[in-house]
Amino acid sequence: MKRPGDRANPRTGDAAPSFGRRRLLGGIGAAGALQLAPRLALAGNGTPEGHRFVLVILRGGMDGLGAAPAIGDPDFASARGPLAQFGAPALPLDATFALHPNLAELHAMVRRGEAAIVHAVGLPYRERSHFDAQQVLESGATRPYELATGWLGRALAAGGHKGIALNTTVPLVLRGRAAVDTWAPSLLPDPSADLVARLERMYAGDPALATALLRARMLHLDAPPPQGGSGDTMMAATNAPRPGAFVALAVRAAEFLAQPTGPQAAVLEIGGWDTHANQTNPNGALANGLRQLDAGLAALRTGLVPSAAWQRTVVVVASEFGREVAVNGTLGTDHGSGGVAFVLGGAVRGGVVADWPGLARAQRFDGRDLRATTDLRAVLKGVLGDHLRLSSRVLDHDVFPSSEGVRPLALLRG
Repeated sequence: MKRPGDRANPRTGDAAPSFGRRRLLGGIGAAGALQLAPRLALAGNGTPEGHRFVLVILRGGMDGLGAAPAIGDPDFASARGPLAQFGAPALPLDATFALHPNLAELHAMVRRGEAAIVHAVGLPYRERSHFDAQQVLESGATRPYELATGWLGRALAAGGHKGIALNTTVPLVLRGRAAVDTWAPSLLPDPSADLVARLERMYAGDPALATALLRARMLHLDAPPPQGGSGDTMMAATNAPRPGAFVALAVRAAEFLAQPTGPQAAVLEIGGWDTHANQTNPNGALANGLRQLDAGLAALRTGLVPSAAWQRTVVVVASEFGREVAVNGTLGTDHGSGGVAFVLGGAVRGGVVADWPGLARAQRFDGRDLRATTDLRAVLKGVLGDHLRLSSRVLDHDVFPSSEGVRPLALLRG
């Protein structure tokens, strides 16, 4: 059943008639050359009120039914077997869907009306190769290696914006004509102030070298440490464990995005979602991955709220594919197709969005996978169009070529 005013989800394949087929939205309610100004201008060309976009790529194929179980589907328990148990109660979203208990912070965002869970989502690619699926996910094409640049790189170029990758290299999704910086934590000690000053004088007569040093200072030397102190100092003061790598990257991403003229977009990623075995272990790869993801998303929000940038931010969390519905012989799951995406931020209209296909074997894709009923490009087109103000022509022909039939999904506040 479709609610009044809702826009229909794009279909990406023929789905069999199923239990409670509907689109759900909402339902759980809101509870000098190196002086500061030029340095910030180098970071991006936004305005203090400019919108921000964050993409989090989950590499390896996250189990969408593990992260967001459909506990109200009458076939869920029998279809999932031991994977239907989580060691702690799942966090309810509505009568059908819940979140894994390790996603408590994300659950709180949904309850505040600032996160949407988009289920049964997938790519036009229907095979099960990590390499091919990730290429499609990042390029925005319909087939692997059809495009050599990334959809976000093309989107930023169309809007004249800049981005940053929290990585040692620029991922495919950001490649194109847009200006992109990278940042990653260094294992080497920071250079002394004296050395930096000497380099400034040495490079003063060379615009290219001076610009490169300026960018390095902005990205690596001059960004403020988390919460006003060094990471080591903060850890010692609180006796808290050192945060995981993704959490540290999320903290730094928030620092860049919160700058008044900082980059318009940031890309982060987490690997380790290829859970072929031991998925029921409460301290296994899936449980730990979800715990780290949840903490990182919370850190990103915490870093953006004080500057009010959170209200102008949209975060999309997606993986290259989901996993099979049934457990395999090693208490894990094998490569599938349909999965789940998370869309969060102060600009997001929270709730659950699902054109649910059901989990009975006859309703699964190839008799194995959660059937993808919503094209991930519909999610991305809705966000990029409404949030970054890109026209439908640019989205249909430049950002996601040949996607005229994929209608944008409305996920943001009025």
